[in-house]
Amino acid sequence: MKWGRQVSHKSQVNHVDVELAVVLGRCRMPMQQLLRMGRGAVIPLDTKESDQLWILANGHPIARGEITIQGDRLCITVTEAADVHEFNAAA
Repeated sequence: MKWGRQVSHKSQVNHVDVELAVVLGRCRMPMQQLLRMGRGAVIPLDTKESDQLWILANGHPIARGEITIQGDRLCITVTEAADVHEFNAAA
């Protein structure tokens, strides 16, 4: 599209905000059990301590990573690109 001046699509895309989220793990449970949960309830996840986490961009898996600590902040260090099929199979 051209309206007086040419605008680079790459330039436009570079300014779009993307929401990143990290999935620690997943769990399935009956609704009855979920409704009984209160403060202090423990939710068992399907993730081991050594497992990599999923990094999502706008809900789509883009990478795997591991938790690191920098100062007083939790961070995620990217370790590899995501395999979408593996992510969907784990759901």
